[in-house]
Amino acid sequence: MKALRVLIMAIAIMMASGAMAQTVYNSSGSSCGSINSDGTVYSKSGSSIGKINSDGTVWDKSGSNIGKIDRDGIFWDKSGSRIGKLDSDGTVRNASGSSIGKVESDGTVRNGSGSSIGRVQGVPREWVAAYFFFFFD
Repeated sequence: MKALRVLIMAIAIMMASGAMAQTVYNSSGSSCGSINSDGTVYSKSGSSIGKINSDGTVWDKSGSNIGKIDRDGIFWDKSGSRIGKLDSDGTVRNASGSSIGKVESDGTVRNGSGSSIGRVQGVPREWVAAYFFFFFD
């Protein structure tokens, strides 16, 4: 019976940790928000400011569609205009193809000059690029 309780507790902890929000840090290392594993984006105060659905649709805090991220890492605004792209190496490009930053594999986010502007780990790179470059920051 004790082994069963331990197993149940371990499963509950694993499930809870999967649903935890990942903290978004700014360039000074201070928390500036979070992104939950379901794509919900929160402000520093904990208020929901939007969501990124599993199909790439991006919503603002009022539930209005503000854009989309497609399977090729292309970012579209709500009217269907291309606003940027995330390359496979993490380079973030604007609509004209110029590099405007990078999301490194360790979660560090850099601007076009290479300076660190933030960090977040444990969520897809597309969500990080959406937060810092296109929809939420």
